Amino acid sequence: MVLPPGHTAEAWNDAYRKVAAYLGALRVRNKFLLGQLVLRILRRALGRAHSEPDRLPTELATEEVVRYVNDWCHHVLGEDPADTPFRVSTRGRLSLLLADMPGKWQEFFLRDGPWPEDFVRAMKDGYLRAGPDFQVSQMEPREIHLGALHALTGLSRRPYLKMFIIWGMFALFLVVVFRLTH
Repeated sequence: MVLPPGHTAEAWNDAYRKVAAYLGALRVRNKFLLGQLVLRILRRALGRAHSEPDRLPTELATEEVVRYVNDWCHHVLGEDPADTPFRVSTRGRLSLLLADMPGKWQEFFLRDGPWPEDFVRAMKDGYLRAGPDFQVSQMEPREIHLGALHALTGLSRRPYLKMFIIWGMFALFLVVVFRLTH
């Protein structure tokens, strides 16, 4: 594998660690599967690195892993990515965990179909559960309580006069205490 000009092997090692950590956060624990997936994603990032030499390998690899997981979730869930790009990306990752992908279905993660019907059904059920439960509610306005400052200033026509008098008395008290002690 030939590295693009300007990129070091250490930068690609960092990219490898970032992609592995991302997939680890999705609870991919099978080391052999993890290695295969990381290499597949890094190949895609390496292909982009030749056409985008000014980008860091970690940037390219991170974008590729996010894109790869999102595209795979779109395919499994049967959702159109143009309609709901952000919703599927977030809820798709959550549905992976709700469907217990790491425990039951790890060998199908980021693999091309066909997938078992139980897996697809679990992913779709998890996708639906990942969304908010909508409820009709009625909001009634309540009085805003502003605390002690409002109690001090809200009763007078000159709102700052009472507060000024209280602070003035406090300052006078401090001056008297100072004079008595010195």
